[in-house]
Amino acid sequence: MTFENPDRSQIKQVLESSKTIAVVGLSDNPDRTSYMVSEAMQAKGYRIIPVNPNASSILGETSYATLQDIPEHVDIVNVFRRSEYTPDISRAAVEIKANTIWLQLGVWNDEAAQIAIDGGLTVIMDRCIKVEDSILLPNKA
Repeated sequence: MTFENPDRSQIKQVLESSKTIAVVGLSDNPDRTSYMVSEAMQAKGYRIIPVNPNASSILGETSYATLQDIPEHVDIVNVFRRSEYTPDISRAAVEIKANTIWLQLGVWNDEAAQIAIDGGLTVIMDRCIKVEDSILLPNKA
């Protein structure tokens, strides 16, 4: 069976019901896409939790080495890593009982999607969370 992303109304529902986004691969370099996207999402009111083992804090938030190190519930695991790394990230997202795994634009992995679906998570792949949020929730601040 071929994976299909949720439709726009379902994606809107995911965004509306989410407050906390763990960003796997969030760079502490302001010139990187992961930083710019996360900064914009933070400005719209989402709590951003960096997952980067090489940084102590990013965007004013404590950075964690792994998803399992985060001491609170995560609504969305947003992934800025290459596709081949995503199955393990999906396993971790299932383990921490996240609601959604979101693979950023250009990131797609059918195995990762199946792991997350089997674990009860909503899966969104090859989409930019900032673009979707801007389109679907333009007045959220």
